[in-house]
Amino acid sequence: MPLINVRMSIPKPDDADGLLQELSATLANQTGKPEAYVMTLLESDVPMTFAGRSDPCAFIEIRSIGALKPPAMTSAFCSLVNTKTGIPINRIYVAFDDVSASHWGWNGSTFG
Repeated sequence: MPLINVRMSIPKPDDADGLLQELSATLANQTGKPEAYVMTLLESDVPMTFAGRSDPCAFIEIRSIGALKPPAMTSAFCSLVNTKTGIPINRIYVAFDDVSASHWGWNGSTFG
């Protein structure tokens, strides 16, 4: 049920699959939830600006039914995206959404 969506203004990295795998493992570790339920999305070449400039930037969305730790997760995911893409951490926003189990569906029903 944890989901991470990374939107970037830069082209798809050469090792996009590796980045997705690291995002998945890190999100499972950070939430303490099984990686079997983690979904990762990577959107590249998204027209974006940050601070009025079109220099490389990213927006990370993290959703989960509980288990969110914004300070630790912000640090971990900004560092990971920076290392894998070169996007400066001061040009990355991270948004968190703690979703009610009754508002998260999978396999034909909801979790609550």
